[in-house]
Amino acid sequence: MIALTCSFIFFLIILSGFFSGSETSLTAASRARLRMAEKDGDSKASVVLAVLEQKEKMIGSLLLGNNLVNILASALATTVMLKIFGDAGVAYATVTMTLLVLIFAEVLPKTYALHHATNMARYIAPIILVMMKILGPITQLITFIVRRTLKLFGADISKVTSGAHMEVLKGAIELHQGEEEEVQVQRAMLRSILDLADVEVEEIMTHRKKVEMIDVSDSPEKIVTDVLNSPYTRLPLFKEEQDNIVGVIHSKALLRAMQDASGDASKIKVLDVAADPWFIPDSTPLYSQLQAFKERKEHFAVVVDEYGTFLGVVTLEDILEEIVGEIDDEHDIDVPGVRRETDNNIVVEGTVTIRDLNREFEWNLPDDEDYSTIAGLLLYESQTVPDVGQTFIFHGFRFSILKKSGNQITLIRLKKLD
Repeated sequence: MIALTCSFIFFLIILSGFFSGSETSLTAASRARLRMAEKDGDSKASVVLAVLEQKEKMIGSLLLGNNLVNILASALATTVMLKIFGDAGVAYATVTMTLLVLIFAEVLPKTYALHHATNMARYIAPIILVMMKILGPITQLITFIVRRTLKLFGADISKVTSGAHMEVLKGAIELHQGEEEEVQVQRAMLRSILDLADVEVEEIMTHRKKVEMIDVSDSPEKIVTDVLNSPYTRLPLFKEEQDNIVGVIHSKALLRAMQDASGDASKIKVLDVAADPWFIPDSTPLYSQLQAFKERKEHFAVVVDEYGTFLGVVTLEDILEEIVGEIDDEHDIDVPGVRRETDNNIVVEGTVTIRDLNREFEWNLPDDEDYSTIAGLLLYESQTVPDVGQTFIFHGFRFSILKKSGNQITLIRLKKLD
């Protein structure tokens, strides 16, 4: 009889190990790998994902099963030890079961499951799914009691996972390791993709002061010359004043018109060649604008504020550069906004955006909605218009004003402090 009971205790410890390992493997399994396997037709991966979709019920069932077998095994072991050793059997049973459960039902199976989480989950998921159905009513009751108890203490666990997936992704990006320069570029690209919905076009647009524009009142000959001499393929057309944009001229369309006119520019009617301007608000998120560019099959938009005032232009290339970094082609004008002096010292133009600096050097300068450029950050923090030669220290950096144009800060020396 004692031998049979010991055999049953041994079986219960194995069962406990199964529950413990299952819990670890299912919680540690890579959902990304499972999704890919499911797309490739792996039915086992589909079952694992079905289990993970009911995570509370899964955890409840496993804990319920684990506690049942552990308590039963301990009770049986105590009974056996009492028969053999009398009252001292309680102490012997406690020590023995603690060691057996700790080693063979907890540490060993969980260690194995942790190192083979995804593969193990694929094989145990069907068993766990059946167990969840059997123990479902009990686990639902337990979950209800737990939620009500936590609510009494002001803890609403239904809100705990809000936004958790995005945080997991961002954390995974920071864990990305490899060759430092290559990893820095990859991390910057992945961060930028996740940030597209939070960045507005105003932060990346080309400001109106830097936009090359064409006056429709100019002669066709001058317009053709200006367009062909420009490094840009698309240029906005304005009438009388720059806020009155009436079209966008594409160099290809102009060349086709020249061909149709047998090279006589005076025969070209510029407004007939130009496309209608596409106006977008400055508060449009980059993700929405990227989707709009794809849907409309356009590459160029005019940015305006709430009053319809022309603020600048944004292109598809501008958004792509937010993801992959600066894209230079043979027509780009090389006007560097940042010049490195030493490892911790740079000279930067005031119009350079904080996002670009954070991306380039992996800094954490604050990028607030009240400003987007390095000059804007300096004005915001200093609460004054500084003079050339003044120095400020904010956010672990020393800002030295090198040049100004009127009230505009044009050149700053930035030093990262130890």
